[in-house]
Amino acid sequence: MATHDEITDFKPGQMDIAAQQKTFAGFIRFAIWVTGLSLLVLVFLALANA
Repeated sequence: MATHDEITDFKPGQMDIAAQQKTFAGFIRFAIWVTGLSLLVLVFLALANA
């Protein structure tokens, strides 16, 4: 567990957030693909009179 001294050494704005940015970009890309595929399935079902 972090001690009080370790917590107070934090400097706002100096954390490396590259991993978080990469993860968020991947999540957005995944969400766009899922949305697009869902729309294609719905269009196919509408055209097939399902």
